[in-house]
Amino acid sequence: MPLTMTQDVFITCAVTGSGGTQDRSPHVPRSPKEIADSAIAAAKAGAAIVHCHVRDPETGAPSRKLEYYREVTDRIRDADVDVVLNLTAGMGGDITFGSTEQPLPVNPNGTDMVGAEERVAHVAECLPEICTLDCGTMNFAEADYVMTNTPGMLRAMGKMMTDLGVKAEIEAFDTGHLWFAKELVKEGVLEDPALVQLCMGVPWGAPNDLNTFMAMVNNVPDTWTFSAFSLGRNQMAYAAAAVLAGGHVRVGLEDNLWLDKGVLATNAQLVERAVGIVEGMGAKIMGPQAVRDKLGLTKRAPRG
Repeated sequence: MPLTMTQDVFITCAVTGSGGTQDRSPHVPRSPKEIADSAIAAAKAGAAIVHCHVRDPETGAPSRKLEYYREVTDRIRDADVDVVLNLTAGMGGDITFGSTEQPLPVNPNGTDMVGAEERVAHVAECLPEICTLDCGTMNFAEADYVMTNTPGMLRAMGKMMTDLGVKAEIEAFDTGHLWFAKELVKEGVLEDPALVQLCMGVPWGAPNDLNTFMAMVNNVPDTWTFSAFSLGRNQMAYAAAAVLAGGHVRVGLEDNLWLDKGVLATNAQLVERAVGIVEGMGAKIMGPQAVRDKLGLTKRAPRG
């Protein structure tokens, strides 16, 4: 496939994530204020989109509390900089099994399974422009943890997102996730053209070698918009690879804690580094309103 480099590029900053990084860097935000402040700084550095999870302010553990999402949303919407808001809807599909000899009952530590309506309750309340839809079930690096997203659950959640007027960002961790995403669009659950995030190098999904990456890219319909990222030291390399392959860029502390070897990063610094890479390739950085125009997004206030 001949490569057509993207000339106008948007950058997403994945601000904090839900992984166990909260004690590995002092820059990983925990409280709603810290998360919002970090997102605002990323926007000022050049991110058109901020992708937000929330955490328990005391422990840093991942959370689904509606009041945390609402505070993050209100603080970002009230900021002196414009940015497209992307809230995760990935929480609430977590199973940690028991031992290999006795997998049931599941281990309550790490298991968080709720219904579709509860998984998108904060989306219905906060009305971001975008929310994520992890388009498949997958083993993660942990021995007994499974990210669980059944076809029925994804159809239900996807329909709710579409009905709310919130664009789903399809999170694809392997080629089969793209296959099912195309089925959701074919069925009318998600609108066409769709928005996709190619998630590379997440154990045990698609490895981050370039052959696999291009297989993922080649499975994205030409009319769709895709962005891509990889983890850790490969984050900035994938910023360049995504642009070269015709896509957009994601960076941030959810996926990588380091600016340079031995130097812990802030979200703003990672965005600044990505801006330099994109502009060094001869492309232009898109602002938030240009992204809304491109993707058909509407900025709305949260529900009163």
